[in-house]
Amino acid sequence: MDISEKILKLRKANNLTQEQLAEQLQVSRQAVSKWESGQAIPESDKLPALSDLFHVTIDYLLRPSEIDELSIKTEILEKQQKEIIRKERKKDTFYHCLFSCLAIYLVTFAVYLIGHFYFEIWNPSVIFAEFLIATAIAIFVCLRFRSNNAKECE
Repeated sequence: MDISEKILKLRKANNLTQEQLAEQLQVSRQAVSKWESGQAIPESDKLPALSDLFHVTIDYLLRPSEIDELSIKTEILEKQQKEIIRKERKKDTFYHCLFSCLAIYLVTFAVYLIGHFYFEIWNPSVIFAEFLIATAIAIFVCLRFRSNNAKECE
């Protein structure tokens, strides 16, 4: 694998567009395009910036190697796996909050029915207060789960 392939794979592995890479290196998008297509190579003053940006050595960028290709593919797969896990946790957080809120409001409704039928409490302010308390509990539960989930991701 030569430098053009490495720049292309590293850019994609870091989810950067050619424009974003060009901005960070203070070059034109066309320069990045030429580097990736093999029509040109980066100037020597851009190599340290490339190696810092992608967390690789200049030696890695300049020397061809098949092992390097495998390490880049491994890195890409690891980033994709982390993204999948992050999305899965986000979905789990959403469903946990949804079902927790549903359960809280069902309990609140049950309390309302018990109060209405057994104790003959029919006061709109009591119903409103029960709803506000249920909402506060639902918010607390969702925020608590979300913060615990954020700590796990660190």
